[in-house]
Amino acid sequence: MRPFPEPDPGEPALGSPGRYLLWLAAAHRASAVLAVGYGVLCTLPQAFVPAAIGRGVDRGLVAGDRGALVAWCTVVLGLGVVQAVTGTLRDRCSVTNRFGASYRTMQLVTRKAAQLGAELPRRVSAGTVASVGATDITRIGAALESTARGGGAVVSVAVVAGVMLTVSWQLGLVALVGVPLSAAAIAALMRLLHARQQGLRKEQGALADLAVDIVDGLRVLRGIGGERVFADRYRERSQRVRHEGVRVAGVESSVAAGRLLLPGLLVAVIVWLGAHFVGTGRMSPGALVAFYGYAVFLAEQLRRATSMVDQLTRALVAARMVTDLLAMEPGLGSGDRDLDAQGARGPLRDPGSGLEIPPGRFVAVACDRPDDMLLLADRLGRYVDSRATLGGTPLAEFPLAGVRRRILVVDHDARLFSGGLGTQLDPHGPAGGGPDGSADGRTDGGADGRTDERTDRLRRALDTASAHDVVEALPEGLGQEITGGREFSGGQRQRLNLVRALMSDPDTLVLVEPTSALDAHTEARVAERLGAHRRGRSTVVFTTSPILLDRADHVVLVKGGTVVAEGRHGELLADARYRAVVTREVTTA
Repeated sequence: MRPFPEPDPGEPALGSPGRYLLWLAAAHRASAVLAVGYGVLCTLPQAFVPAAIGRGVDRGLVAGDRGALVAWCTVVLGLGVVQAVTGTLRDRCSVTNRFGASYRTMQLVTRKAAQLGAELPRRVSAGTVASVGATDITRIGAALESTARGGGAVVSVAVVAGVMLTVSWQLGLVALVGVPLSAAAIAALMRLLHARQQGLRKEQGALADLAVDIVDGLRVLRGIGGERVFADRYRERSQRVRHEGVRVAGVESSVAAGRLLLPGLLVAVIVWLGAHFVGTGRMSPGALVAFYGYAVFLAEQLRRATSMVDQLTRALVAARMVTDLLAMEPGLGSGDRDLDAQGARGPLRDPGSGLEIPPGRFVAVACDRPDDMLLLADRLGRYVDSRATLGGTPLAEFPLAGVRRRILVVDHDARLFSGGLGTQLDPHGPAGGGPDGSADGRTDGGADGRTDERTDRLRRALDTASAHDVVEALPEGLGQEITGGREFSGGQRQRLNLVRALMSDPDTLVLVEPTSALDAHTEARVAERLGAHRRGRSTVVFTTSPILLDRADHVVLVKGGTVVAEGRHGELLADARYRAVVTREVTTA
């Protein structure tokens, strides 16, 4: 099967759920049309089977004509063969539509997530994004798959109703009136179901958010004995989801009952009238058999049509979540001024706080408020709008991608991804487990100079971050498959994140509390080696750790969001404000 073409994220049809579903169908126009066409060709032979059987009864069995009986049996067989072939082709096209729609939606959601970048977690909860990927995309694909069977059902109902009118206008009229009334009654229930499903979807998203929070903070929760509190919160939220689910299930049960009851009543009415007409001589036995087959056929097709409506209803709820996500636009603009290597080595300054990072220096910043660390780091890395400048030029004038390449911000929420550990630490290195492609990360001299160089760089980064013991403890070393870093402790994750940051080797590296989870001895080793590793490059560390502050070339004290003192750690200890932040000394200054 050929690969799906890239979707256009700027397509205006992405604005509303209904238009989005139509856009997806148009994107798979060929397979969508073929699926509906095959659905019709599959259903119509099934619709003609009752007529053929009725003719066989009248002209073969009743008339005693063996040749006519064989002929009509052959017709029934032929209709069955056509139905089997077209049904197979219909299902192939339906599956193409399903996975094509799901894949395209996943493309768009992933691309939007990458486009929003660091803005995504600030604007959308992790649970919402997870629900879109796990549930909503599947429902959208299932809706497009259902159009083949549902479309064939709608056409076949119209054809059968027309045939019934030509044979007996009374029975045809019953079918023409009964089918729309049944559909209208079920549609009313569908609207109520739609509203209930939206409420359930919101509650499920909130529950997923809470689950993500619990998983992320499980280690801390156990440390402070807070499992019971979060368990009670999760239980309360899950009960709300259960309550909404019961409400949805009540409507769904009504819809299911309507699908069986209303078509069944219609069949009963048609059969009763048909039997009456046969008894009065107004209809032949074969016609009665045919009408019974029509009635059963109509009931089945009506269930298929309502099932399609149900799937589309669920898809509209899912598409609302998807389109809300796709409608988000990045809040940060991107300039067009060239950011070359020379310009990237200029002083980095935040006018709002007065913080200035000289080029090529190891600068530590101590803040009296923890929130100021993240805010200043975001300003320096241009993750928020600010007046920060690089070499005297506002960061807003540079392309955002260029700023990301030159200035790397690593906060304590930085995460590893799933995959080989060596690949996570050095994404630009050779493919495979270790930095040289070996399973354990050890090498006897790579295949080329570049491999040897990156291997040496990785080893040096591991040494600077004091992370060799983390790798050596793994059975396969750097080739170990990890699951997002959940198998590591907080301190181990911090050291591995530092290794990855050092391997990126940006012109300016901004670290937020990079050693907060390390013991004093390990922190001292990292502090001793970090400045030497980054010599010639700008390094900014937001911390209140005396160990790191003592090793920095320059220390800045930020109080109330503004720089109030600068110097070396030893010099600033004479300032009571600095001691209050670094040593937690109580002061009234």
